[in-house]
Amino acid sequence: MLVGVVGSVAVLVFVLELVRQRRLREEYSLLWLATAIVVLILSLSRPLLDVLASAVGIFYPPSALFLVALLFVLAILMHFSIVITRLTQENKEVAQQIALLRHELQRRDSAHLHTEESQNSDQGNTIE
Repeated sequence: MLVGVVGSVAVLVFVLELVRQRRLREEYSLLWLATAIVVLILSLSRPLLDVLASAVGIFYPPSALFLVALLFVLAILMHFSIVITRLTQENKEVAQQIALLRHELQRRDSAHLHTEESQNSDQGNTIE
């Protein structure tokens, strides 16, 4: 149980420090903080941990503590997978929009150059 308390307090402090230094956004820290708090509560409350362990059929209650931590980590991974998928799609759409804008600019530039060349050749013909 001491390992659970020390580990969850360490995670709490570490996540809060990352948020303070602006290396981790608040929205992404919430699941980490929730994980650390739940593990801390279960580590400090042996009767609660015993009830949880017996409810899911775990013989050794400290194993339930690791199960809870693992489930939270899986939730965090799923959350990050969803975020990465959304960002990948947005990145693809932005890249496509940039490509279309570049194509449009190149088309306008070539049309503009062609118009100037036509005007210059017309001026050259009238001078003769």
